[in-house]
Amino acid sequence: MNSLRSLSADEQVRLLFVILFGLLVLGSGVVAYVVRREAELSDRRVRLLRDMRALWIGGVVFWLAWMSGPVGATIFFGLFSFLALREFITLVHTRRADHRSLIMAFFVVLPAQFAIAGGRHFDLLTVFIPVYVFLAIPVTSALAGDPTHFLERNAKIQWGIMVCVYGMSHVPALLLLDFRQVHGRGAFLVFFLVMVAAAAQLVQEAMSRWLRRRPLARHIDRSFSFRSWITGAAAAGVVGALLYWITPFKVGQALVMAFIAGGAGTLGDLVMRALKKDAGVRFWGNTASVTGAVGLLDRVAPLCFAAPIFFHSVRWYFRL
Repeated sequence: MNSLRSLSADEQVRLLFVILFGLLVLGSGVVAYVVRREAELSDRRVRLLRDMRALWIGGVVFWLAWMSGPVGATIFFGLFSFLALREFITLVHTRRADHRSLIMAFFVVLPAQFAIAGGRHFDLLTVFIPVYVFLAIPVTSALAGDPTHFLERNAKIQWGIMVCVYGMSHVPALLLLDFRQVHGRGAFLVFFLVMVAAAAQLVQEAMSRWLRRRPLARHIDRSFSFRSWITGAAAAGVVGALLYWITPFKVGQALVMAFIAGGAGTLGDLVMRALKKDAGVRFWGNTASVTGAVGLLDRVAPLCFAAPIFFHSVRWYFRL
């Protein structure tokens, strides 16, 4: 680990991408073998192919974001935020009077939030949406003059902004955190966050099938239990400890930060499942003609919850 940490930032990045794409190639081979054994186009086969494609897209996007630097990464994640918000809004009920609020959300709030993140205005990043935007949205809706389901409509728009814009904007903000003794580690923090969030999600889902189920929210998800959640968060902590050499953290710090981020991500996924239950859908964007970005929110929902928790935990602990 010490020899890995002694490598330069460029050497560590090259090693990371060799490992990342090597694992993707290996995983693609395993999936191809499993799919070939499936005689018919089963749900399992479709799910495996969809998950593998999502992993490849994620790996390529991360590589492009690193190659393009902080500005390019901010634009990339801003685009993902736009598509995720679009997917969210198209599956909740809105009225014509909400058009002004939606225009403001997509074309004012979203670019402003990512510009704030790109400008390193982290104090404003923290309060812009929860304070100013949350007050501006109902005012804009009230000016439209439609009181029907006013609270419900505004809450849906506010929540979509909070998850898809506020949460996602903290991912490129990680690129710009400047540690006093270690420079140029922002991309590693993003990689660290994505890996621990994914590890927590995968282990939590696996444990929910193997462990004895005692669901905490039976009407939302029968597979979610305290045991599976704590196991997933602990697995994220272990992955984080193994990846400490690419971060400014020590082993113990990496373990704790990864545990917090992984646990937050799986809890966020539970919240989004509750929203899907309320919307009456199984997957976000399960109708291609409606959203145009099928299932994106399913992929990034844990990251949208984990990113702000991780960002502010790191910033508070290291006083950045």
